[in-house]
Amino acid sequence: MPDLPSPKDATEAALFTECWDAVLSYADLCTAGSTAAQELATEAFALGLREVRAAEAGLSRGRRTPHLPAIPLMLTAVRTTAASWETDGSGPRLDPDLRLWLNSGKAARYTGPPLHRPLALRGLRDLQEPDAALLWLAEVEALPLTVVARRLGLDPANVSEELDQVRALFRDRCHRNHLDTPMDPECRSYARLLDAVTRSSPAAEPPEDLSRHLATCVECAEAAACMRLHGGGLPAALAGGVIGWGGLAYLERRRRAAEVRLGARRPAAADADGGEPKDGAGRARVVRGSLLAAAVALSALALTVSMMPFGGSGNDSARGDSDRQPVADPGISPPSLDPTTHAPKSNSPSASAQPSTTGTATRPGHKDPDPEPQGTSSPTPGGDPSSPGSRDQVTCHVRYDLVNQWPDGFQAAVTVTTTRPLATWSVAWSFRDGQQVGQMWDATLAQSGSRVTATAADYNESVPANGTLSFGFLASWHDKNTAPYDFTLNGHGCTTA
Repeated sequence: MPDLPSPKDATEAALFTECWDAVLSYADLCTAGSTAAQELATEAFALGLREVRAAEAGLSRGRRTPHLPAIPLMLTAVRTTAASWETDGSGPRLDPDLRLWLNSGKAARYTGPPLHRPLALRGLRDLQEPDAALLWLAEVEALPLTVVARRLGLDPANVSEELDQVRALFRDRCHRNHLDTPMDPECRSYARLLDAVTRSSPAAEPPEDLSRHLATCVECAEAAACMRLHGGGLPAALAGGVIGWGGLAYLERRRRAAEVRLGARRPAAADADGGEPKDGAGRARVVRGSLLAAAVALSALALTVSMMPFGGSGNDSARGDSDRQPVADPGISPPSLDPTTHAPKSNSPSASAQPSTTGTATRPGHKDPDPEPQGTSSPTPGGDPSSPGSRDQVTCHVRYDLVNQWPDGFQAAVTVTTTRPLATWSVAWSFRDGQQVGQMWDATLAQSGSRVTATAADYNESVPANGTLSFGFLASWHDKNTAPYDFTLNGHGCTTA
């Protein structure tokens, strides 16, 4: 493979080191293949670089133009570039769900009148750039505070206190912007109550009338998510409000990448019944706080936000992190940036693995090796690996974790332990209640009726004896959401927790 060209100047080099990993990860979510992901990332990086230089030129002339910090600025450039692809005839190279989103009113909010744009986007843009960068790196990119402090030149001993101050500042900016947003009399009548409820610690349960209002008003529900100081929902509010489509999946990937780099292990998942399904609605773990904004961005129904900005009842459990996909190594040099074409001038660095799109077909040609180790599987040691079609039965155990649930949608994680080494794997199960998987990470999705199959990606095919593999997905549900059953690994039945 020929060497990739080096950055043209110090500004480009610094931005590439900081942002390329994130840009490529999001571009991969937005496209239907690894080549398209590389090309989208290249064009978006060029666009973002022009925006950064324009802001710097204005600052040198004494005019501060409010703009996002480097990484979210580059991510919005990916979204903007994807929109231009859809307009100029390159839409088939994009993820089908993204194309639907780009042609909906949800996408129009990001380019429409400023006072109608998502509150998180407006609030982050209103902060001083160093404050906005601190908030984004810590909350969305999930970097340890010591790393954030080193990157931003802050005192590690004080960075936690500074982050708390920036969170409060962001909350106040969002509150002010919410009041400045044109709203109908009913929304205006709840503005002061919404401010009081979201400011309290611990989070207060909203009155019943406010709860009903939040269940039907997307704008006020978004405001609640951005203004709530306590409860852990800020990362999702930022990712969903600033990035838009794919915000939750991007957040999952970045957290997974941070865990892998730090050598962190996946938190233990709660047990769930994976055998023959029975009425178990009470088993569902509903978390109404942490993923509000992402649910707004990703769910087909805006009403899914309902009560999610606020703390759950006594039956609700804390949100658990499912496995996320690590992304490309930021230490490589960038491709040649040529904004006049969709094709990079040289071979591309490895892209991160992608989630599958909605439907029964897998994403063709999406084969992306990952330079980082996958936290949920490792190379197979010596011995005969088991693979699909092998005559040696694989003894396996499955744990199904319902991570989060909201009206009409949920997030889940599957962890499989195998007693035999695997060269590759395919995990299948059945749903009883008509659930439909819409997006999957760390595996490739196929669904036919109630039967779902998750197939290994390039980077996590090998699993050692007594090792684990895991993946996560988003899905829709109606009426009931009982746990899946009839799990198999490479065609052999598995026991369940």
